[in-house]
Amino acid sequence: MRQYSPDLTPPWKKPQPVPEVPAEPGLVVEEPGTGFCGAVVRCEAGTVTLEDRFGKHRVFPLEPRGFLLEGKAVTLVRPTGTGPVRPARTASGSVAVPGARARVARAGRIYVEGRHDAELVEKVWGDDLRIEGVVVEYLEGVDDLPSIVDAFAPGPDARLGVLVDHLVPGSKEWRLAQSVTSEHALVVGHPYIDIWQAVKPSALGIPAWPEVPKGQDWKTGVCRALGWPSDNTGAVWQAILKRVGSYKDLEPELLGCVERLIDHVTVP
Repeated sequence: MRQYSPDLTPPWKKPQPVPEVPAEPGLVVEEPGTGFCGAVVRCEAGTVTLEDRFGKHRVFPLEPRGFLLEGKAVTLVRPTGTGPVRPARTASGSVAVPGARARVARAGRIYVEGRHDAELVEKVWGDDLRIEGVVVEYLEGVDDLPSIVDAFAPGPDARLGVLVDHLVPGSKEWRLAQSVTSEHALVVGHPYIDIWQAVKPSALGIPAWPEVPKGQDWKTGVCRALGWPSDNTGAVWQAILKRVGSYKDLEPELLGCVERLIDHVTVP
């Protein structure tokens, strides 16, 4: 007797196989669920990090048929023979969880002032944030902080944390932070004029961060004082970021702020 398959689904209704594509750095794909389009910057066990044209990073799970490549569905896979051996601890000092998959993103968010802030937080706390499902976004300044918080509408299930530069009594940033009164929003900050200063001078091989006269662009003044290229502060920052290996290369004032924010947005 002829044997028939128990699957009675018509062939044209069956999901068609899609190619598996290694998630090599620089590969540009789209995540159809969110419409986020970006280049692969990192691929780890179970997740891939994309960077869009504005420099924003998003982490997505490596799921079958999870991405579009040139408009066609593909399954991204981790490139073979790539990636460093997972450390016993993450860069933030937390115990690493080998094979842990990124949690679905929470409704809560952490906002930081600029792209450099976001890149530093990702460099040190990225593993922790992915496991907790926390997304970090940058604002390009906090002059409109009260309206930004109102638009987010923080609540018990969507808590908001904000990291602010130069949060010292009497500063503009301090006054803006004071205007945020929601119990579900936490604004904290470090005392440094710029996030660069949160990197310990010893990590960069300099005795100290130089003093820059008021009225002068701080990054430009620092570069000139240290003999670094002052016409490309973005490249200088990337060189600084490469010297940050873990939380040990950062000042305690920043470490405490970020840990407080993560605790705030992940509270049950």
